[in-house]
Amino acid sequence: MVERAAARLNAGGLGVCPTDAGYSLVWSLNGTDAEERVRQLRQLDSRHPFTLFCRSISDASRFARLDDSAFRLLRRLSPGPVTFILPASGQLPNRLKQGARSKRRDIGIRVPDHPVALALLEACGEVLLSTTLRSPGMDADEATFSGNESDEVADLWLHAVDVMLDAGHCPPGPTSIIDCTLPTPELVRQGFTPVDID
Repeated sequence: MVERAAARLNAGGLGVCPTDAGYSLVWSLNGTDAEERVRQLRQLDSRHPFTLFCRSISDASRFARLDDSAFRLLRRLSPGPVTFILPASGQLPNRLKQGARSKRRDIGIRVPDHPVALALLEACGEVLLSTTLRSPGMDADEATFSGNESDEVADLWLHAVDVMLDAGHCPPGPTSIIDCTLPTPELVRQGFTPVDID
Protein backbone atom coordinates (compact mmCIF):
# COMPACT_ATOMS: atom_id res chain seq x y z
CA MET A 1 0.00 0.00 0.00
CA VAL A 2 2.86 2.41 0.82
CA GLU A 3 4.43 1.78 -2.58
CA ARG A 4 1.14 2.51 -4.36
CA ALA A 5 0.70 5.69 -2.34
CA ALA A 6 4.25 6.78 -3.19
CA ALA A 7 3.64 6.17 -6.88
CA ARG A 8 0.48 8.28 -6.72
CA LEU A 9 2.27 11.15 -4.98
CA ASN A 10 5.21 10.96 -7.38
CA ALA A 11 2.70 11.22 -10.23
CA GLY A 12 1.39 14.51 -8.82
CA GLY A 13 -1.31 13.27 -6.47
CA LEU A 14 -2.40 14.52 -3.07
CA GLY A 15 -2.41 12.24 -0.05
CA VAL A 16 -3.10 11.97 3.65
CA CYS A 17 -0.35 10.45 5.78
CA PRO A 18 -0.12 9.56 9.48
CA THR A 19 2.63 11.30 11.44
CA ASP A 20 3.80 11.65 15.02
CA ALA A 21 1.59 14.76 15.30
CA GLY A 22 -1.68 13.72 13.67
CA TYR A 23 -2.48 13.09 10.02
CA SER A 24 -1.16 15.53 7.40
CA LEU A 25 -1.80 16.38 3.77
CA VAL A 26 1.27 15.45 1.71
CA TRP A 27 2.38 15.91 -1.89
CA SER A 28 5.58 15.86 -3.92
CA LEU A 29 7.94 18.79 -4.28
CA ASN A 30 6.98 19.01 -7.96
CA GLY A 31 3.26 18.50 -7.34
CA THR A 32 2.17 22.05 -8.13
CA ASP A 33 -1.38 20.95 -9.04
CA ALA A 34 -1.69 19.09 -5.72
CA GLU A 35 -0.35 22.17 -3.95
CA GLU A 36 -3.00 24.33 -5.59
CA ARG A 37 -5.66 21.84 -4.48
CA VAL A 38 -4.37 22.20 -0.92
CA ARG A 39 -4.61 25.98 -1.12
CA GLN A 40 -8.19 25.70 -2.35
CA LEU A 41 -9.20 23.04 0.18
CA ARG A 42 -7.81 24.99 3.09
CA GLN A 43 -8.49 28.43 1.58
CA LEU A 44 -4.85 29.49 1.93
CA ASP A 45 -3.22 32.42 0.22
CA SER A 46 -0.02 32.14 -1.82
CA ARG A 47 2.14 33.19 1.13
CA HIS A 48 1.06 30.42 3.46
CA PRO A 49 4.13 28.35 4.45
CA PHE A 50 4.26 24.60 4.01
CA THR A 51 6.53 22.14 5.80
CA LEU A 52 9.09 19.91 4.13
CA PHE A 53 9.00 16.30 5.36
CA CYS A 54 12.50 14.82 5.24
CA ARG A 55 13.83 11.33 5.86
CA SER A 56 16.96 12.57 7.60
CA ILE A 57 19.09 15.58 8.51
CA SER A 58 21.01 14.89 5.30
CA ASP A 59 17.81 15.49 3.32
CA ALA A 60 17.13 18.64 5.32
CA SER A 61 20.60 20.01 4.59
CA ARG A 62 19.90 19.85 0.84
CA PHE A 63 17.06 22.34 1.14
CA ALA A 64 18.05 24.44 4.15
CA ARG A 65 21.22 26.01 5.48
CA LEU A 66 22.18 24.53 8.84
CA ASP A 67 24.58 26.37 11.10
CA ASP A 68 26.15 24.59 14.07
CA SER A 69 23.36 25.38 16.53
CA ALA A 70 20.62 24.32 14.12
CA PHE A 71 22.45 21.11 13.25
CA ARG A 72 22.82 20.23 16.94
CA LEU A 73 19.11 20.83 17.57
CA LEU A 74 18.06 18.75 14.57
CA ARG A 75 20.36 15.95 15.62
CA ARG A 76 18.99 15.99 19.18
CA LEU A 77 15.27 16.44 18.41
CA SER A 78 14.86 14.56 15.11
CA PRO A 79 13.06 12.47 14.22
CA GLY A 80 10.17 13.86 16.21
CA PRO A 81 7.17 16.21 16.31
CA VAL A 82 9.27 19.35 15.88
CA THR A 83 9.22 21.81 12.97
CA PHE A 84 12.42 23.79 12.41
CA ILE A 85 12.28 27.12 10.59
CA LEU A 86 15.52 27.37 8.64
CA PRO A 87 17.03 29.58 5.94
CA ALA A 88 16.21 28.03 2.57
CA SER A 89 18.99 26.84 0.27
CA GLY A 90 19.25 27.40 -3.46
CA GLN A 91 17.86 23.91 -4.17
CA LEU A 92 14.41 24.83 -2.90
CA PRO A 93 11.96 26.05 -5.56
CA ASN A 94 11.37 29.80 -5.25
CA ARG A 95 7.63 29.34 -4.80
CA LEU A 96 8.33 27.61 -1.46
CA LYS A 97 10.71 30.16 0.00
CA GLN A 98 8.60 32.00 2.53
CA GLY A 99 9.26 35.64 3.27
CA ALA A 100 6.04 36.55 5.04
CA ARG A 101 7.58 36.49 8.54
CA SER A 102 10.72 38.40 7.64
CA LYS A 103 12.82 39.51 4.70
CA ARG A 104 14.76 36.26 4.95
CA ARG A 105 13.70 33.33 2.80
CA ASP A 106 13.03 30.35 5.01
CA ILE A 107 11.35 26.95 5.09
CA GLY A 108 9.79 24.76 7.76
CA ILE A 109 11.44 21.34 7.94
CA ARG A 110 10.81 18.28 10.01
CA VAL A 111 11.74 14.62 10.17
CA PRO A 112 8.61 12.78 11.36
CA ASP A 113 8.97 9.96 13.88
CA HIS A 114 6.28 7.66 12.50
CA PRO A 115 7.03 4.37 10.71
CA VAL A 116 4.40 4.88 8.00
CA ALA A 117 5.51 8.45 7.24
CA LEU A 118 9.14 7.36 7.06
CA ALA A 119 8.25 4.37 4.88
CA LEU A 120 6.33 6.67 2.53
CA LEU A 121 9.28 9.06 2.29
CA GLU A 122 11.59 6.15 1.56
CA ALA A 123 9.27 4.75 -1.10
CA CYS A 124 8.95 8.19 -2.72
CA GLY A 125 12.72 8.53 -2.72
CA GLU A 126 12.41 12.25 -2.06
CA VAL A 127 11.14 14.83 0.40
CA LEU A 128 7.43 15.66 0.57
CA LEU A 129 5.57 18.87 1.26
CA SER A 130 2.97 18.82 4.02
CA THR A 131 0.44 20.83 5.95
CA THR A 132 -1.94 20.13 8.81
CA LEU A 133 -5.45 18.80 8.29
CA ARG A 134 -7.34 21.92 9.19
CA SER A 135 -10.55 22.87 7.43
CA PRO A 136 -11.34 26.56 6.85
CA GLY A 137 -12.75 28.06 10.03
CA MET A 138 -11.41 25.25 12.22
CA ASP A 139 -9.24 26.38 15.12
CA ALA A 140 -6.07 24.61 16.26
CA ASP A 141 -7.81 22.58 18.99
CA GLU A 142 -10.45 21.30 16.58
CA ALA A 143 -7.75 20.46 14.02
CA THR A 144 -5.90 18.45 16.64
CA PHE A 145 -9.06 16.58 17.64
CA SER A 146 -10.05 15.71 14.09
CA GLY A 147 -6.54 15.14 12.80
CA ASN A 148 -5.39 12.10 14.76
CA GLU A 149 -8.20 9.52 14.41
CA SER A 150 -8.23 7.75 11.04
CA ASP A 151 -12.02 7.31 10.86
CA GLU A 152 -12.63 11.01 11.43
CA VAL A 153 -9.88 11.94 8.97
CA ALA A 154 -11.35 9.65 6.32
CA ASP A 155 -14.84 11.10 6.82
CA LEU A 156 -13.57 14.66 6.42
CA TRP A 157 -10.83 14.32 3.81
CA LEU A 158 -10.95 11.08 1.81
CA HIS A 159 -13.24 12.60 -0.83
CA ALA A 160 -10.72 15.40 -1.46
CA VAL A 161 -7.47 13.42 -1.85
CA ASP A 162 -6.12 10.70 -4.10
CA VAL A 163 -4.77 8.36 -1.43
CA MET A 164 -4.83 7.92 2.34
CA LEU A 165 -2.58 5.74 4.47
CA ASP A 166 -4.54 4.52 7.49
CA ALA A 167 -2.53 3.87 10.64
CA GLY A 168 -5.40 4.12 13.10
CA HIS A 169 -4.81 6.51 15.98
CA CYS A 170 -1.89 8.96 15.72
CA PRO A 171 -0.39 11.04 18.51
CA PRO A 172 -2.11 14.43 18.43
CA GLY A 173 -0.42 17.63 17.35
CA PRO A 174 0.55 20.29 16.99
CA THR A 175 4.30 20.10 16.56
CA SER A 176 6.66 22.33 18.46
CA ILE A 177 8.21 25.06 16.29
CA ILE A 178 11.80 26.23 16.67
CA ASP A 179 12.93 29.29 14.72
CA CYS A 180 16.55 28.73 13.71
CA THR A 181 16.76 31.84 11.52
CA LEU A 182 17.38 34.03 14.60
CA PRO A 183 20.83 34.68 16.10
CA THR A 184 19.85 32.25 18.89
CA PRO A 185 17.27 29.51 18.13
CA GLU A 186 13.93 30.30 19.73
CA LEU A 187 11.03 28.04 20.68
CA VAL A 188 8.06 29.88 19.17
CA ARG A 189 5.44 27.20 19.86
CA GLN A 190 5.45 24.42 22.41
CA GLY A 191 3.72 21.43 20.87
CA PHE A 192 1.71 18.58 22.30
CA THR A 193 4.99 16.81 23.11
CA PRO A 194 7.05 19.43 24.99
CA VAL A 195 10.66 20.02 23.96
CA ASP A 196 13.58 21.74 25.66
CA ILE A 197 16.03 23.61 23.42
CA ASP A 198 18.47 24.66 26.18
